[in-house]
Amino acid sequence: MPRVNLTKRQIINSIYMQIGFSKKISETLLEDIFEIILKNIISHKKVKIAKFGTFILRKKRQRIGRNPKTKEIKIISERNVILFKASKEFKNFINNNG
Repeated sequence: MPRVNLTKRQIINSIYMQIGFSKKISETLLEDIFEIILKNIISHKKVKIAKFGTFILRKKRQRIGRNPKTKEIKIISERNVILFKASKEFKNFINNNG
């Protein structure tokens, strides 16, 4: 099965077609939703969207990594990563309709 990337433009067009908002309003709506999610992840370290899933901000500590080709050892710096855990409803939907 080929991998398909869903773009913001496609989501905006879908909102435009399904709801009837103008493309500019649809774009603003999508940008606002993303901004709300991102701000809440940063401030609360966790965002749960009912029947969809949970985004979790996790801090990874500094560690030693190795280039598999050259075997060169490097330090991988400390950084934040975002994890996503799908809800039970989302998993059931995927497994029953996939």
